[in-house]
Amino acid sequence: MPKKGKQAQVQVLLNWIGPFIGLILVLVIFASMPEIQDRFLRIANLKSVATQSVIVALGALGMTLIIISGGIDLSAASNIALASVTTAYAINAGVSLPLAILIGILTGGLVGLVNGFLITKLRLVPFIVTLGMLGIARGIAKWIAKNQKIDAPLTWINDLMSSTPRPPWLLLAPGVWVLIIFAILMAVVLRYTVFGRHVFAIGSNEATARLCGIRINRTKAAIYGIAGLFCGMSGVMQFSRLTVGDPTVAVGLELDIIAAVVIGGGSLSGGSGSILGSMIGVFIMAFLRNGSNMMGWPNYIQEIIIGGIIVIAVALDQIRHRKG
Repeated sequence: MPKKGKQAQVQVLLNWIGPFIGLILVLVIFASMPEIQDRFLRIANLKSVATQSVIVALGALGMTLIIISGGIDLSAASNIALASVTTAYAINAGVSLPLAILIGILTGGLVGLVNGFLITKLRLVPFIVTLGMLGIARGIAKWIAKNQKIDAPLTWINDLMSSTPRPPWLLLAPGVWVLIIFAILMAVVLRYTVFGRHVFAIGSNEATARLCGIRINRTKAAIYGIAGLFCGMSGVMQFSRLTVGDPTVAVGLELDIIAAVVIGGGSLSGGSGSILGSMIGVFIMAFLRNGSNMMGWPNYIQEIIIGGIIVIAVALDQIRHRKG
């Protein structure tokens, strides 16, 4: 085998196992600290981390598609807040609970489609479009909620994010199982479908993809629409966790979502990334926060650590691209 071919295979292998190594390091470091080593890897704590990760992880499923295609979505957190508010509003309006969930999810999808329309039809930069939508979606959420929390009666929706699932044989919160199902589904879509290949092609070289006959605008609109639906799901889970529709929640959460994808091997230059890697990135950040909280470290220490990891991940991505 040619030397370049071997180097390429080694590089692919390193890109694949890198996030795993990062997650193992985080687990080993915190599990070896005397103050928390008897609590950190307990089943109850692992289940708690899994439940707490659902909101970011659902957003990361959609963000993975966007980043692989060479885009970005800064409005994800505001979209999550808007979906949580519309879910609570729908419940108070007396609609059935499945319909209320559907309204929350479709609200997120609509925001995503608007993003996709503005980016493709008006040929605007994703950074600018989604930065504007960040404010628009948050403002609409505050308008619907009249700038206050929307209290809604307790229903089975609130059990979706319960740390003690009902029925008990579920073992994990229903929201975690929802995440697992959709993560597997999106991994299959990205790897084995024409749509998935088109997503990678657009991110690798949009001009070449266009020449190959790929319908760029339609695919991008679908990407942002799907990502919006996942933000809508995340908003429903946010409502389930807080039991209220709060237009001020999830401020800055878009950075956690983007960071999870980048830490998991997604490239901000487009063309690379995976669902598995993004999920590992989510859990790296979740265990970092969990371990830091158990150690009693202040929040700013957590932000410094996570910020440093993001810088390292992006730097490694740039080095890979220069070598390529």
